[in-house]
Amino acid sequence: MPLIPQTEILKSLIPICELTATNFQELIRNIQLEFLSAGETLFRRGDTDTNTIYLINGEVSITDGEGNAKQIDHRSRLSRYPLDHHLPHHQTVTAISDIRYIRIENNFLDMLLTWDQNTSYIVQELGQGEVQNNDENDWMSKILHSRIFHNIPAANIHTMFMKMQTAPVHMGEVVMRQGESGDYYYMIKEGRCAVIRNAIETGNESLQIAELTAGQGFGEEALISESARNATVQMLTPGILAKLSKEDFNQLLKTPVLQSLSFEEANEQVRRGAIWLDIRLRSEHQNAKLAGSLNIPLFLLRLNAHKLLNNKKYIVYCDTGRRSASAAFILRERGIDCYALEGGLQNLPEGSAV
Repeated sequence: MPLIPQTEILKSLIPICELTATNFQELIRNIQLEFLSAGETLFRRGDTDTNTIYLINGEVSITDGEGNAKQIDHRSRLSRYPLDHHLPHHQTVTAISDIRYIRIENNFLDMLLTWDQNTSYIVQELGQGEVQNNDENDWMSKILHSRIFHNIPAANIHTMFMKMQTAPVHMGEVVMRQGESGDYYYMIKEGRCAVIRNAIETGNESLQIAELTAGQGFGEEALISESARNATVQMLTPGILAKLSKEDFNQLLKTPVLQSLSFEEANEQVRRGAIWLDIRLRSEHQNAKLAGSLNIPLFLLRLNAHKLLNNKKYIVYCDTGRRSASAAFILRERGIDCYALEGGLQNLPEGSAV
């Protein structure tokens, strides 16, 4: 298990101390303590690494361009701030004693800080009143803390809430049916619903593949892949749903979220440790697949996404790119770093091994 600093130490660092509890936990999942021996250089003046670095334990020497040096140890007030937060670095930092430090990618930290501020702004602006609309604010807060929204501009989210239509639904009501064309993306304000798939390949006439609750969304697969609904959604309780039209979904959510790579770019990522994820049916995977790929069929992805590693990057593929785009959206909702393979297997360069 990677070592991480004690929570109270992290909460004393600026601006980490300003993060909400949710994003603070997200930060903890993405950092670990690193070590450097006395006499070694942490970074040099002119280096262009894109990290924010905090001293957690020990003492360092900081030397500027004029040769002036000062010492900072972990008990100093200055250690609450990043070490030379400039790009490129203006100073050289060398360990006087053995030190422990953390390194946070700048864009990641900025995303968390920006998201905290945008979330508060959106909920406060869209909420009507303080007491009578606490339920409305709670629902919006749950939606906004879904990781998919970390990739979407705040202005898009604001517009999304303004364009949503809401309506009550009854227990047992079928919201969408497998095989129908897709016209809306849904979010649950109140209640619970079951996602049910009828498929020969499951070995069952009917299989519940997920249960969704307030703050979760569904219906994106058909909109992204321009295909029929691949599951039925039925209410398990009375509730309230909000829906967004296909046109608005594509403009406000789909475009900012989905990222794709060419086969050459994807292969390079795999060489660096990314994992091929085949989301076709098992029979398709057995017939032809990329070497070393995992196989989780799209209709089972919601059930099995928790088995994927949060510290790994996945390249999702199918035959044409339609199903993999849907899969990438689902995985990004769950905070998994992934990309879709452009054009799928049918678009591979001639001579590529499959």
